Amino acid sequence: MIYFVGAGCGAADLITIRGMRILTRADTIIYTGSLVNDELLGYAKDSCFCYDSSRMTLDEVMEVMIEGAEKKEEVVRLHTGDPSLYGAIQEQMHILDERGIKYETCPGVSACFGAAASLNLEFTLPDISQSLIITRMAGRTAVPEKESIESFAKHGATMAIYLSSGMLEELQERLLAGGYSASTKAAIVYRATWPQEKKYICTVGTLAKTGAENGIDRFAVILVGDVIGKAGYSLSKLYDPYFETGYRKSYEK
Repeated sequence: MIYFVGAGCGAADLITIRGMRILTRADTIIYTGSLVNDELLGYAKDSCFCYDSSRMTLDEVMEVMIEGAEKKEEVVRLHTGDPSLYGAIQEQMHILDERGIKYETCPGVSACFGAAASLNLEFTLPDISQSLIITRMAGRTAVPEKESIESFAKHGATMAIYLSSGMLEELQERLLAGGYSASTKAAIVYRATWPQEKKYICTVGTLAKTGAENGIDRFAVILVGDVIGKAGYSLSKLYDPYFETGYRKSYEK
């Protein structure tokens, strides 16, 4: 069996219990050495073969996976964060489907959630924002035109922007062009939950300056939105004594 496992965004103990148990059984692990915490390989048994996919092509990765599956071994494709976000897993799954090889996916903690935890931040504050937009800037990998930063910025919702910390000047310009004010709160979280983590609260108008002053040009997630200010929100109705739920009657006014 082949497993696509989310390694989490940094700290080794942020992998799920399910993911850890799969790692302990694995005969082969293929991991992204440039992004995955190698402490996770400590969960593997001594006989496990480990391959760093940052030095491999898709064909080479698939050759290892398919060979292991044909031998009835347990193969783990260990992806950073959650495999469903920028994990390039569909192209791998498509090849496995063509070969009739079974696989399963185990979710993981993505960087925006690790960053939120580090900032003790709630993305969805009543009356401030009830939506989280996860996106990226176009770089060597294109982004559909309809998903431009400007088009998403028009919503004024909370945004988590991946793979863009090397383009902060352009990102700042496009966020402003889309409708965020220069005073809108923003945050840069470098290597969220890693021992090397760094976090900076700034504004959209000072985003590029903050990144430049602190040498941030990779491995950071950018958060944007009024929720970062942690003010001006309404209390949740869930715990309002006058709000009836399926488990609790409301108080009489």
